[in-house]
Amino acid sequence: MTVDVTETISQTVHPAFQLVRQHHVEALDILVSEYKHKVTGAVHFHLASNNDENVFLVAFRTQPMDSKGEAHILEHTALCGSKKFPVRDPFFLMIRRSLNTFMNAFTAADWTAYPFATQNKKDFQNLLEVYLDAAFAANLNPLDFAQEGIRIELENGEPVYKGVVFNEMKGAMSSPSDQLYHQLAHHLFPETTYHYNSGGDPKDIPDLTYQELVNFYQSHYHPSNAVFMTFGNETAYNLQEQFETLALSKFEQGETLYSKSERRLTAPVTVTESYAVDAEDLADKTYHILSWLLPESSDIKLRLGMRLVEGILLEDSSSALRHYLETCGYAQSTGPIMGVDDSNFEMTFYCGVQGSNPEHAEAFKNGVFSILEKTASAPVNADMVEAILHQIELHQREINGDGTPYGLSLILNGLGSAIHHSDPVHVWDVDTAIEQVKEELKDPMWISNLIQTHLIDNPHRVQMTLVPDAQKSAKEAEAEKARLAAIGEQLTEEQKAEIIAQTEALKVRQDTPDDLNLLPKVGLEDVPAELQIVQGQLREVISNGLDTPLNLYHAGTNGIYYQQVIVKIPQDIVQSPYFNLLSILMGEVGAGEYDYLELQQLQTAVSGGLGMGASLRSKVDDKNQITAWLTLTTKSLVNNVEAIRLLKLAFEQLRFDEKDRIIELLQQRKTRWQSRVSGSGHSYAMQIAGRNHSALAKRDYNNTGLGALNWLTELTAKIEKDDAAYNDLIAELELIHNRLLKAPKQFLLVCEEQQSERLVEEVQTVWDKLAVENIDRELKVIEPVQSSSDEAWLIQANVQFCSSAYEAVEVSHPDAAPLMVLAAYLRNGFLHSAIREKGGAYGGGASYDGNACSFRFYSYRDPRLAETFQDFEASIEWLLNAPQQEHQLEEAILGLIASMDKPGSPAGEAITACYALLHKRTPAFRKQLRERLLAVALEDLKRVAEVYVKQQKPSKAVVAPVAKREALQALGFDIKQVS
Repeated sequence: MTVDVTETISQTVHPAFQLVRQHHVEALDILVSEYKHKVTGAVHFHLASNNDENVFLVAFRTQPMDSKGEAHILEHTALCGSKKFPVRDPFFLMIRRSLNTFMNAFTAADWTAYPFATQNKKDFQNLLEVYLDAAFAANLNPLDFAQEGIRIELENGEPVYKGVVFNEMKGAMSSPSDQLYHQLAHHLFPETTYHYNSGGDPKDIPDLTYQELVNFYQSHYHPSNAVFMTFGNETAYNLQEQFETLALSKFEQGETLYSKSERRLTAPVTVTESYAVDAEDLADKTYHILSWLLPESSDIKLRLGMRLVEGILLEDSSSALRHYLETCGYAQSTGPIMGVDDSNFEMTFYCGVQGSNPEHAEAFKNGVFSILEKTASAPVNADMVEAILHQIELHQREINGDGTPYGLSLILNGLGSAIHHSDPVHVWDVDTAIEQVKEELKDPMWISNLIQTHLIDNPHRVQMTLVPDAQKSAKEAEAEKARLAAIGEQLTEEQKAEIIAQTEALKVRQDTPDDLNLLPKVGLEDVPAELQIVQGQLREVISNGLDTPLNLYHAGTNGIYYQQVIVKIPQDIVQSPYFNLLSILMGEVGAGEYDYLELQQLQTAVSGGLGMGASLRSKVDDKNQITAWLTLTTKSLVNNVEAIRLLKLAFEQLRFDEKDRIIELLQQRKTRWQSRVSGSGHSYAMQIAGRNHSALAKRDYNNTGLGALNWLTELTAKIEKDDAAYNDLIAELELIHNRLLKAPKQFLLVCEEQQSERLVEEVQTVWDKLAVENIDRELKVIEPVQSSSDEAWLIQANVQFCSSAYEAVEVSHPDAAPLMVLAAYLRNGFLHSAIREKGGAYGGGASYDGNACSFRFYSYRDPRLAETFQDFEASIEWLLNAPQQEHQLEEAILGLIASMDKPGSPAGEAITACYALLHKRTPAFRKQLRERLLAVALEDLKRVAEVYVKQQKPSKAVVAPVAKREALQALGFDIKQVS
């Protein structure tokens, strides 16, 4: 319903704002109010909710017209000090002085946003003050631009490039999928801002000047060009009082940026581009992609219509286009960019494949258009349309918040519309649009006509073939080297002196302590006394004649239930590399009488999907033992219990007779895994470094590490050519499946209280009998890799990821809490400055891992090697020998408590509580750990640093570019490479 703007309501509106409208979104139970600032025209959308986690975001329309990275570098530099808070690094300082549940900043293609979330009212006020001043009164010190963006320094008299964003984007642009997207956008958008890389292309970032950054700030960061969004139980009036007092009252009307339509292509474009691959064998490494530019995203009916088109064509493996792309025979997987993108001013549609070869470009295009034409020539299946609408409703109703806070997820969903001067309410409340679409669906050819109009007959289409180039990394490195050499040749003595002076000035600035009294803070006195842990009920159901535990949790899930089966995994299966492959198959191959296409259709129609995974932890008091549970998961709307039946069917009667499908799924797994490695380099480096510190660490290194990727690559190549090898694989998977069917089980159900009895009864009925045949055979044993040397793994990347690890204690040990605080303390007090600010890496720090039982240092997207390892060790010397301040300890503890207390979604909190109990992390254990954290003293940190770090020899690991082989060998690393 839309609420009339009555006199009563208007009296509660802040005098600096006018209320435009209010709209209650029933499915989300939020009241959306839209306001406009009377002087500047700044827009404020407030999502009122009975939720203690309040969220703030301010976003600016940013439209760079080059790839120098000014929007991205400005996002960093704006957070480096402001008029009211003239400290060097208020953003990272406030992270430490806060109980925030989220703090960050984002640069998108055409907007830059500054969001935070917290449950603490005082903290909200503190962060709001700092964020508003950073956004509207940034200092933009030239030395901060040099640190965060780009600068030249002299090393051995020769110029080198340095800068946090420069190295961040070097890392980001080493990913094939990022290269694919930006090269495609270059052709799909000939003229508008989307033609350029808003994050910055490493080739262009050195061209950006400080003055250009200042000009960009002045032309874009004005309230007239801003969108404010808030969520939670804070009142709009109070929020607007702060907006007005702290920022908006200082401004007059300014310029508002508007997006513009792209110049339309009159004929399709076909291009071939290249991406960097450091490998000799370039076969099966080509990407083929087709992309279309569609009308504006503000056409909500068309937006939803194209979501239905996406569903009909690509929703699951039974969808016509996805089925073709998965089974075409000339590619190993669907591409990384698929379906509708409605985040920009105009929508786009993509489909593609990866793991192919250049000569298949024509076959790819013809095959796609054959599917499109066939689909458009007849009415689409009404059941399929109903299934897609079911998915839309499920997605709309679900309360997320286990990663990004729920309120922030809602805000980000609607932000694009507000940025483009269209209506975000349509995104939050799709019911009206669905009703409009249902009217259109009375015409059986409506969706078919959309495919004809916007895909088949649309001339604004780009087909790109992205081919691997084994020389590209070397060429780009040489080009950068030549550019720097040319600069070096032209540098006068005076210019060299200026560079040396700037380098020294930056170092002095980085080393000058900030006056922390200028910043607000919360302290340990503001920490809630109790850790809130969701309580469930332990019920029993009968399964195969046995009393079987059912963990029941009541939660406000907005009409959705979550059902899981939890299976105790035998230890030999935990260690088997084949076990991970079984989870790839469940729900993706057929089951019982259904082939995989029919099962995919059923999943889409009745559930939010079927999943299989594993929950593995180190035993709380014995690092040589693993507690392991298999998790079978589904969710659905409460009016549909078929998902419970389908989950059992897909697991119990999983089929191993669909050979082509199984090989295809393993190829997809391998190809997608390979394409994601560079984004997780620091995680792999830490895994490698700490691999011998617990049984679980060894298991994960062998079964989920980079070696496991190589094993999967070899396995997929082998089973394609060798029937005996394929049959051996299937026999192993059948044996593991059979053993898991026989293993002890529990059930988990999360739902609203009024639905629980009906759903418990359904679980009982469905799982009453389980069909299990007896297979009496031993599991194949694959000896794990044993190695204690320092390892370096070479991948496709332009930067390094470094880690040093030290063996530590189990999480139940009293020293676990000081080790956790030590990691945060070293990151805040030394490593952030040494590795990020001075070293130029995108990130770095330390962590204690209670599952690996390891204390680990790490760096992320790092231009350095040996110097980073020296910084890791220097951080301990700093702690033990330099003067320390009490506030640093409080800040380290605050961050850990904020993380521990962070709320999740209602369902997520229940599921987390259940698995914590299964792994013996009881409420009493979790509360004791929290109390130990709050009691840690500075002397505890020095003691554990001495015992666990100073007195041990670290195990070191690096994930690095192929070009670093010789440097790493010189440093003594055992070299391995991702194949």
